[in-house]
Amino acid sequence: MQELKVPSVGESIVEVEIGAWLKKEGEAFLADEPLVELITDKATLELPAPFAGTLKKILKAQGETARVGEAIALLEAGKAEAQAPTQVSEEASPEPLAMPAAERVMREAGVSPEEVVGTGLGGRILKEDVERYLEERAASSRPAEPAPPPAAPLPSPQAPADRPWRVDEAVPMTPLRRRIAERLLQARQTTAMLTTFNEADMSAVIALRRELGEAFQKKHGVKLGFMSFFVKAVVQALKEIPELNAEIRDGTIVYHRYYDIGIAVGGGEGLVVPVLRDADRLSFAEIEKQIADFAERARTKKLKPEELMGGTFTITNGGIYGSLNSTPLLNPPQVGILGMHAIQERPVAREGQVVIRPMMYLALSYDHRIVDGREAVTFLRRVKELIENPVRLLLEV
Repeated sequence: MQELKVPSVGESIVEVEIGAWLKKEGEAFLADEPLVELITDKATLELPAPFAGTLKKILKAQGETARVGEAIALLEAGKAEAQAPTQVSEEASPEPLAMPAAERVMREAGVSPEEVVGTGLGGRILKEDVERYLEERAASSRPAEPAPPPAAPLPSPQAPADRPWRVDEAVPMTPLRRRIAERLLQARQTTAMLTTFNEADMSAVIALRRELGEAFQKKHGVKLGFMSFFVKAVVQALKEIPELNAEIRDGTIVYHRYYDIGIAVGGGEGLVVPVLRDADRLSFAEIEKQIADFAERARTKKLKPEELMGGTFTITNGGIYGSLNSTPLLNPPQVGILGMHAIQERPVAREGQVVIRPMMYLALSYDHRIVDGREAVTFLRRVKELIENPVRLLLEV
């Protein structure tokens, strides 16, 4: 019998929350097959099996916490070789095959595999297949009038006796959501944050994407998005205004001579900021591929803790949610964050004429302890110039 222990999952992380167990007690597993989800304050990870065997006993149930190095289950090796292949063989069982994540969702929803049509390899049921089935089932059985909230409701103090539908639902904060709250509060309390605004005419970038987008996608297998232009523009501006690529550390100002750009993406439980390492050395295609990969793995909770650490500057795009303007909060110890927003056609003056242009508001929040208004305004104006004349990004002028 061997213990399954919580591994080291990243710098400064000493405790995790146990997520869903992907195997039940007595169930066989293969080497490297995911056994359980570990929820940290940075990401949700799947802990793989160190060998093939059987899950004998779960020591930490879902929702409990465990420290790094603590045992959370007992495993027995050597008895799964004959059993496990039968779990992945279509001929060995009349039931459709299902991925572990799909099995978990079906188990929680009380759905049998026969009810779901698998779209994976060999008809394997994916998590997305189960979620789609549940959505379709819910839509077909949805009542004409809105139903009261599910789960165990709490009587609301604002609910009169004749209005029983007024209820509250208490949901525990996840470690990731707690960490987000702490970071946002820290940004407010420990920095002298100011925000400056500008706007960029997106005509040139839009025209460039329209002209080269199809060829770009055929060659690189990824769409040419707006974010790669902004990453390139930010890196160039940081080279010229190094105060925004710095941090305060032990009473000193540390200027970073490398460019690790955090890209805020929406995950399943909140906003996470994976980091593009050495962004100045990446091509447009490499930037787009990494961002697409980050977004997909944030959605499926597959980001690694080390991918969320560090970063010298952050870019966040509220425009994908329709935000026209906002004040982004700093991501300490970084001293700068650029907020992108929705592109909207607006009348602007050009050479004495009023014309319609696709405009985007830009917001730069900065720590006034290091960055003066002059540097902040110059930085944002430089980003604007590079976006409005994207050929400069290639020539670095």
